[in-house]
Amino acid sequence: MCIRQSLDSLNRIQSPLNYTGGKFRLLPQILPLFPANIDVLVDLFCGGGNVGINTPAERIVLNDSDKNVMRIFRLFRQYPTERILEIIDGIIDRYGLSDSRTNGYAFYQCESTRGLGTYNKEGYNRLRSELNNMKRRNDRYFFMLFTLIVFAFNNQIRFNEKREFNLPVGKRDFNNNMRNKVRHFAEAIKKPHIELSSNDFRRVPFDGLSEHSLIYADPPYLITCATYNENNGWNARLEKQLLAYLDRANDRGIKFALSNVLKNGDKENTILAEWLERNPMYIRHDLNYNYSNSSYHKKDRSKHSTEVLITNFE
Repeated sequence: MCIRQSLDSLNRIQSPLNYTGGKFRLLPQILPLFPANIDVLVDLFCGGGNVGINTPAERIVLNDSDKNVMRIFRLFRQYPTERILEIIDGIIDRYGLSDSRTNGYAFYQCESTRGLGTYNKEGYNRLRSELNNMKRRNDRYFFMLFTLIVFAFNNQIRFNEKREFNLPVGKRDFNNNMRNKVRHFAEAIKKPHIELSSNDFRRVPFDGLSEHSLIYADPPYLITCATYNENNGWNARLEKQLLAYLDRANDRGIKFALSNVLKNGDKENTILAEWLERNPMYIRHDLNYNYSNSSYHKKDRSKHSTEVLITNFE
């Protein structure tokens, strides 16, 4: 078994992919609730990978059905880290995007509070248009996609029904903070005990999992608004199927931890609440976190959201 690393470490790795509801800032509350010794961790909806990449385990499976995300992760795994940075810098140069790390904000006649969006808009739109017109989704496509994400609004990922990336330009660029995220994440994901998978959660097998394994599930939240559950990306049917999947894991003696929201303002996840009532052996842990990066969605910021971690173990 692996020896638990210090959960108070300041060296946690933050993903360069930003998700509304991402768990990086919740790690100090989530990780202490995990078992002390994990042989296999399956991060079932890994998203940016913040939980999986920071969990001590002998083997880690980062799984997400979003193949765009997993292809970017595979680039980080395949290419030498400094080469990744060079390729991104080359795309930035080709499309005339800002490089505040080298030149500062004044060079672009911008200030940090208002950001670099005005300067980058033309080059960003050209990059986005060329990406959306590409026929082949090869390595070049995914390097361009990641560069778009870096310069996009809130560093997020969103495609329309035509599979076109459609976020507007954001305020920031490939600054030192983002470069360091890429560098550290790319080095971490190259470690041989980390595996990448792009399966639908219903097709992730229990084979190879034991009583010392942990399935961590952070699905799209049924009662919140975010880019990952637009266009009916998550619904009541899938919510019920996920809960049934976790019940089957429990029946096999496999540990699970489920992140979810029971209440969000006036909305309640009745499916989740009723599942908890039917399974009193499952344990609810209330978490405390305000998603500052998603506050622009809310008309009334005072409305309370009840975020929980549900486990089938003490």
